[in-house]
Amino acid sequence: MSEYKSRFQSDATDELFDVLLQLKDRNECYSFFEDVCTITEINSIAQRWGVAKLLDQGITYHEIAKTHNVSSATIYRVNRCLSHGAGGYRLMLDRVYKNKK
Repeated sequence: MSEYKSRFQSDATDELFDVLLQLKDRNECYSFFEDVCTITEINSIAQRWGVAKLLDQGITYHEIAKTHNVSSATIYRVNRCLSHGAGGYRLMLDRVYKNKK
């Protein structure tokens, strides 16, 4: 992926992401994120990731909303990011699928 200039890039976010890149395993992620985020924030991020995977598999908005208790606004936002976002979802979807093959 080429150098990406985020709309919210700052020294503080650069430092945060540098810290995240130092996490070594799932247990360290749980410890760090439990201190940094609320459970609701973590669950929201996890839900968005789940929606991205389902949309990438071709599951419809209606089916996602019905079977996963996700608002249409969340599904729309994730789909918009998949189509017109910074490419982060696509990068990770491709990386995860590549690693599972």
